Amino acid sequence: MADHDLNGFALSTFTQEGVTRQILRRGTGPAVIVLAEVPGITPKVVEFAERVAALGCTAVLPVLFGHPGRDPHPSAHGWLKSGLYTAATLWKVCVSREFTLLATGRSSRVVDWLRALAAHEHERCGGPGVGAVGMCLTGGFALAMAVDDRLLAPVLSQPSLPVAVTRNRAAGIDISAADLATVRGRCEREGLQVLGLRFRGDRLVPGDRFAFLRRELGDAFTAVELDDMSANPEAVMPPHSVLTEHLVDEAGQPTRTALDQVLDLLRTRLLQQDNEPTASA
Repeated sequence: MADHDLNGFALSTFTQEGVTRQILRRGTGPAVIVLAEVPGITPKVVEFAERVAALGCTAVLPVLFGHPGRDPHPSAHGWLKSGLYTAATLWKVCVSREFTLLATGRSSRVVDWLRALAAHEHERCGGPGVGAVGMCLTGGFALAMAVDDRLLAPVLSQPSLPVAVTRNRAAGIDISAADLATVRGRCEREGLQVLGLRFRGDRLVPGDRFAFLRRELGDAFTAVELDDMSANPEAVMPPHSVLTEHLVDEAGQPTRTALDQVLDLLRTRLLQQDNEPTASA
């Protein structure tokens, strides 16, 4: 691929408690917050957002890190430039106080900003509520955002925090105990469903993490765990990014089936309920 020119996406900003970030937006209908993985809003993430918009939702992409539209694959910029770009982005994330990389039992500070964004987009776009799809470093953010009852469709694609350097960190996820209890209560009272995606051999997303979510959320957590052999072999890194870099976009392929499950959850929760018509974005 090559860099995406972001044609078809509107650019704006959102400010909460003095923090302003760029927002990319496409589509009409209920909002779905699409949270990119490192190194940022790549062409593959853009393609996923385009699918969300085609579904009948408004895809909302906050720029949390990286340069929107830049292709991280070495074929686009060469191995050296691509490696340096990814490393520089990851370093900025590591030194940021907004992201909790190692600590257990904590929600990252940026989640408060994301919750405010979701509330803003719900008011703006209408509909029964909001969806959120987190990927890799942002995977657990979608879970922590679900303390707000406007969040109706949380998707955790390869949630990678906290970094699994110890057994304790591998068997947890980046959400505070209080936030997790709130989400668990919503699952029990409201029938909230949480969808998680991972490759079985992905060391960044250990199986113990999904086992933890099964224990905490019970039948409300649906785990989609794929064999590594089903990942796109043309991707540079080992099997990890289910919805983007490692997607094999062909009918019948396990990763495509996983993508369809995500879109079905968004459709069911945001578009097929008996609510008032959504407003145009």
